Amino acid sequence: MVLLDRVVEIGEDHIVAELKVRDDGLFSSPDHTVPAWVGLEYMAQVIAAFSGYRRKCRGEEIGLGFLVGTRHYLCSVGCFPCGILLRVRAEKIIEASNEMSVFDCVIEGDNIHAASKLNVLLPQDSKKFLAGKGI
Repeated sequence: MVLLDRVVEIGEDHIVAELKVRDDGLFSSPDHTVPAWVGLEYMAQVIAAFSGYRRKCRGEEIGLGFLVGTRHYLCSVGCFPCGILLRVRAEKIIEASNEMSVFDCVIEGDNIHAASKLNVLLPQDSKKFLAGKGI
């Protein structure tokens, strides 16, 4: 399920994407809103787009990534109204040798601000990683 509409900017350590909050999506509710906690998924998808782009630039296969967790997720609203345009930015602030990374993420929209730091695992070889876990 891809929730992003487009990438508008990408750099060495950051990415910015936009999405229109959909009324017909998996997370939409009868009151034409999407719960604010879905913002974490928006952030994770932006990080996945960044990781895939960077790997493709290096001639590598695009692999899986895993959202490990977040320290805090702060959002100025309890839900996102359907139809609103959101801009999601992720900036890599830590990339460790154990394939773990931390991204500082922000969502901006009309009277909306959300922020979090996401911890992600981006294994170099997804197939080998999953096989090592018996999957």
